Amino acid sequence: MSDLPEGLESFLASAGWGGAEIEPIPGDASFRRYFRIRDGERKAMLMHAPPPHEDPKPFIDVARYLQQHGQRAPELYAEAPGEGWVLTEDFGNDRMRDWLDENPQGEEPAYAEAIDALVRLHDQPPGEFAPYDMPTYMREVQLLTEWYCPHMKLDVDTAAFDAAWQEALAPLLDRQRPGVTVLRDYHAENIMLLDPSSDGRGEQGLIDFQDALVGHAAYDIVSLLQDARRDVSLGLERSMLDRYLAKANAPDEFEADYARLGAQRNAKIVGIFTRLAKRDGKQRYLAMIPRVWEAMERDLAHPALGPVARWFEANIPQNIRDTFGGEIR
Repeated sequence: MSDLPEGLESFLASAGWGGAEIEPIPGDASFRRYFRIRDGERKAMLMHAPPPHEDPKPFIDVARYLQQHGQRAPELYAEAPGEGWVLTEDFGNDRMRDWLDENPQGEEPAYAEAIDALVRLHDQPPGEFAPYDMPTYMREVQLLTEWYCPHMKLDVDTAAFDAAWQEALAPLLDRQRPGVTVLRDYHAENIMLLDPSSDGRGEQGLIDFQDALVGHAAYDIVSLLQDARRDVSLGLERSMLDRYLAKANAPDEFEADYARLGAQRNAKIVGIFTRLAKRDGKQRYLAMIPRVWEAMERDLAHPALGPVARWFEANIPQNIRDTFGGEIR
């Protein structure tokens, strides 16, 4: 194959997979690429995340942490991080989102297992990862004023925006110490059903966790239950949140922090999806913004988000919030 990255076949040979079949997997990332590797009965997944644009070491570090703490991350077969290569276990094709499209009867047990996995993860000491601190929260949420507001031709008060978010988020900072490992993109597209039964039960595998930080336990629950890419009913969101609260040693303010981080994450995603459409020409992400904005409006209704809700009322008119901006050119 002429389009294979330089060094791929020599890496496979050094890993004991010389002569294996190589199948490129279409992806959305700019520099990271994936390949399915087959050698007789053996199969594996090859990631190419070449420096300087990518760095596979965080993926390797988080995978090892997860494996050491009872989580189902892919086994690492071989690695050459300096060249961007990581050969891992192949989790197959059954992403939770796709599988549930075909098997809606399995939704509740599949989500229950995903919640239980977070309960188990949060029982473990956090990894040695960077903190999910206020500068990080603010840098993320500012994507909304950096990308969405200019696209909508809105002249907004960015100083008041920052102040409102700092006021709303400050109370949760003490409650995320010492914190838990936050995977950050824990949702139905990044959970693999390794051997799903007809009712959705079965082992689940984790992917796309290389950006893990140490932060608040509510963040990954928000990511799962306020999914930007898949409709999660209000009833399922409520029942799964209740499931977590019943199993975890959650503080009294957990639901308020859930709303805080839901609003923060959803504001960030609106900004990211606008950027993907405007800067990168990926228009398909715009169709997801209404789902994200609807969830953010629910979060903003919580009293804990009062300062932020008032900023939205003053700076982004309701009719604009209802239309979400349309196509971006």
